[in-house]
Amino acid sequence: MALTYEIKKHQHSVFLCFFFILTHFCLEFRPVSAQTSAVFACDTESNPGLKNYAFCDVSLDVSARVNDLVKRLTLQEKITMLVNTAGSVSRLGIPKYEWWSEALHGISYTGPGVKFNSVVPHATSFPQPILTSASFNETLFETIGKVVSTEGRAMYNVGQAGLTYWSPNVNIYRDPRWGRGQETAGEDPTLSSKYGVAYVKGLQQRDDGKKDMLKVASCCKHYTAYDVDDWKGIQRYSFNAKVTQQDLDDTFNPPFKSCVLDGNVASVMCSYNQVNGKPVCGDHDLLAGVIRGQWKLNGYIVTDCDSLNEMYWAQHYTKTPEETAALSLNAGLDLNCGSWLGKYTQGAVNQGLVNESVIDRAVSNNFATLMRLGFFDGNPKNHIYGNLGPKDICTQDHQELAREAARQGIVLLKNTAGSLPLSPKAIKSLAVIGPNANLGYTMIGSYEGSPCKYTTPLEGLGASVSTVYQQGCDIACATAQVDDAKKIAATADAVVLVMGSDQTIERESKDRVNITLPGQQSLLVTEVASVSKGPVILVIMSGGGMDVKFAVDNPKVTSILWVGFPGEAGGAALADIIFGYYNPSGRLPMTWYPQSYADKVDMTNMNMRADPKTGFPGRSYRFYKGPTVFNFGDGLSYSQYKHHLVEAPKFVSIPLEEGHACRSTRCKSIDAVNEQGCSNLGFDIHLRVKNVGKMSGSHTVLLFTSPPAVHNAPQKHLLDFQKIHLTPQSEGAVKFSLDVCKHLSVVDEVGNRKVALGLHVLHIGDLKHSLTVRI
Repeated sequence: MALTYEIKKHQHSVFLCFFFILTHFCLEFRPVSAQTSAVFACDTESNPGLKNYAFCDVSLDVSARVNDLVKRLTLQEKITMLVNTAGSVSRLGIPKYEWWSEALHGISYTGPGVKFNSVVPHATSFPQPILTSASFNETLFETIGKVVSTEGRAMYNVGQAGLTYWSPNVNIYRDPRWGRGQETAGEDPTLSSKYGVAYVKGLQQRDDGKKDMLKVASCCKHYTAYDVDDWKGIQRYSFNAKVTQQDLDDTFNPPFKSCVLDGNVASVMCSYNQVNGKPVCGDHDLLAGVIRGQWKLNGYIVTDCDSLNEMYWAQHYTKTPEETAALSLNAGLDLNCGSWLGKYTQGAVNQGLVNESVIDRAVSNNFATLMRLGFFDGNPKNHIYGNLGPKDICTQDHQELAREAARQGIVLLKNTAGSLPLSPKAIKSLAVIGPNANLGYTMIGSYEGSPCKYTTPLEGLGASVSTVYQQGCDIACATAQVDDAKKIAATADAVVLVMGSDQTIERESKDRVNITLPGQQSLLVTEVASVSKGPVILVIMSGGGMDVKFAVDNPKVTSILWVGFPGEAGGAALADIIFGYYNPSGRLPMTWYPQSYADKVDMTNMNMRADPKTGFPGRSYRFYKGPTVFNFGDGLSYSQYKHHLVEAPKFVSIPLEEGHACRSTRCKSIDAVNEQGCSNLGFDIHLRVKNVGKMSGSHTVLLFTSPPAVHNAPQKHLLDFQKIHLTPQSEGAVKFSLDVCKHLSVVDEVGNRKVALGLHVLHIGDLKHSLTVRI
């Protein structure tokens, strides 16, 4: 999402700097809005004449109401409905509507649709998605979405927010340097897909069972192959992502496909970049062809903000502004975040570049979404969710869920025997050191709102034991106050070092070059550890992975925790883990690479698969061939868990009809979509999982497969995951239901899904099970 607004060419960085200062440091001085009621159409109580319009008749279906409305509008009125700040039509009782609201991990003040002021001063701020995804808990993903949509509806009812939220971000976290990786669910298409679907359902699904109606409207962004913001001067606005069809269908597009097909998402946002030489927001094949045609989106397609500006000014793809407007509308675009379509669509019509019927299609998709939200149903107080208000925001339950989400996501990466958990009774003095130890704002990451309250690591730890604190250095850590930090560390019973990054290091419009701890942070950690007499716990607060190999190898650093950007209750959740009030169960949703990877690999190389000819090592655990600091799925517990395979087939046979070519020739794979014998062919895997430790805890069961080496298949691939809670010495059952076409297939070189014939090796923890697929 751009934070720019009609900014041309090279003015972006100046504007972003100004925007950052304005929103983050001047928030308290925003004027109080006088709006205290919802904005809605068809107010038949105040204007009974509106009852005569079919589009206000709630007994009709959505399409009939939309058709009636569009027929009543002039071309000029329709054009005002193509932009995020949509126009009003007073003669029809339609007020202005602002489409742009954000809810990445709570209601956000990014975008003009949301206002925090005396009416609603705060909203619950959950962990950034990268940490939430580390819980590998679909129920949690959806529950957070439900709470966010409740708070969004509550804010809408008092005029402080819209009903359309441009979240979640389901881009694949392809490269560790990407500043926006914190907004995503990580590097794996299965995890990202399941996260996206669950969060979308949480936002959209209503409690009255009306499946085609929406609580709020979600949007999966940024479609597609978008993950370069600003790396060594290469900017997202003009970047051309050169992507193979195999990588597009195998890695980048699956989360968007799942959002539409499984989540029934109301919107997809097209990204700034080009894909193989074509701007995504002007690519008919990607928009009308795939999203609308293949996936059958029931909703609207929206641009990232000012994408049409960039198509014209930065990419120079079209010769005139009118051509840009026409290209995007003809490609299948429905809504423009920005004002481009408002300015240039009339000219495009006048020049014969776009037909009014195309505009009708676009505004119909937009109106249909608003109809499904109840925007045209009159006063929301008379309908479901109409009684929600400020009392339903920042409730105790919501704040506790923010703490629970952080607890479930935090990943224990190293733990020397006897180090963690700390005993609050045995610790008389705890040294807390580091630039992120006492900064609440860092915890909530980007696309943040105004949180209910902050609990910093220092505050969370200090609630259980006596603490002594030294910042040590700021986040850039140009010069560390090593001596001061060592003094308090030397006398303490234990030390917690809270290091990492913040939005000045990694964020939208800022990719990293180095993936080490900034400045002298590593020196500070090493020096403090050298004088410490008890456990030394290194806490990494960051969106992306860090090369902390020095700490992994240092025996004086006894434990390492990654806490992402853990949200408003992050400090309390960290203390829960450190003192053993909660048993950690988070797993890394992305690979942690060494700095040598960043030194060697060009971030703009979009290929996922390794290339021995060029020495390119590949990307993500699925394809990367090289050393790592930590691996996807890594994560320790205070308990130990054993897996026992109860039941799984050794062979799966796919019946083929007589005369099938593969009956007489040696096939490496068969088509996974059109093969009759493949449909409805499935099996179950039954496991027993035992907690053999002394502490109750939740355990994440990850099911991977290594498919046969055909079609440049992944070396390993996540099929499914489940979370199970077990008391000490207890056992539980886990069942995975697998579909042969879906789970045992790979994408071939031209983008077709194929069932790989031959030996598949299933991985569950230390277990391996061989399964042969044959015909």
